[in-house]
Amino acid sequence: MVMTTNTLKEKLNISFVTLDSLTWINVEKPGEPEKAFLSQNYSFHPLDLDDCLSHVQRPKIDEYANYLFLVYHFPVYNKTMRVTESSQLSVFIGKDFLITVHEGRLKPLIQLFKDCQEQETIRQQFLSQGSVFLLYRIIDKLVDYCFPIINKVGENVDALESRMFSTKKNGIVREISVLRRDIISLRRIIGPMRTTVTILEPKVRRFNQTDLAVYFGDTVDHLDKIWEALGEYKEVIEGLNNTYDSLASNRLNEILRVLTILATIGTVLMVITGFYGMNVPLPGGSDSGSNPLTWVILLLFMGAVVFFMLLYFKRKDWL
Repeated sequence: MVMTTNTLKEKLNISFVTLDSLTWINVEKPGEPEKAFLSQNYSFHPLDLDDCLSHVQRPKIDEYANYLFLVYHFPVYNKTMRVTESSQLSVFIGKDFLITVHEGRLKPLIQLFKDCQEQETIRQQFLSQGSVFLLYRIIDKLVDYCFPIINKVGENVDALESRMFSTKKNGIVREISVLRRDIISLRRIIGPMRTTVTILEPKVRRFNQTDLAVYFGDTVDHLDKIWEALGEYKEVIEGLNNTYDSLASNRLNEILRVLTILATIGTVLMVITGFYGMNVPLPGGSDSGSNPLTWVILLLFMGAVVFFMLLYFKRKDWL
């Protein structure tokens, strides 16, 4: 190589671990210097190196004579925005090397590389069986890391369902929107990745003597389970949204019904009070001076009107 280990540590965000003929190079938060290093030391296509610095690449597999270039996206939860975001992992794999390029947000990958550097037993376990097996273990760990995120989504959906039928419904619409956005984001990440992982094993077989179809098949099975869980959560959240709309509509109808009844009763009472508020002599009016308790009689009459109106509404099943 052109640069020594010490120089790499001092000037570039590049680390590596070696066992026998296999070298794992980890590039974290890549920039132009890291891109120039890879270009000088490996015969990678310039477009692949450009893709490593881009964050808008879709999962893909590019095949070349001496290596494969892979792009994957894995979910990372953003606590501030309360949404799952995608973190890109670019991989160059050949017979005697594996290069991972990422932004440093994939904790399982960072921890695995650190363990391989510091612990001989871990290094033997992951690097002794070739670059393809190492790639499988990396992808498998990152896929397994998705399960806690999916489980958290499931817990949030269950909690929202419990709140749906509680007395406190403030903020439910926002919670539904946040969960729906999170599920959509996860489906956008997992969906394309399923396809690329499914077709990966036949393409990397030329770099490995051992048949790893069963291992990659297990990873695909995990992705299928994640995808099915997301499909179920999507249906549940849509059902909860429809349920909330129905509950809100029913509650609004109940309020409007009560207000309509009160308005109807109030209209009748206004007619009575308006009638006796006219400045003309009326039967039973206070201006006749015949009965000082006329206002009491009037109140009793109005109360009777209200009572019979409520009784009528009850019989009509409007109350």
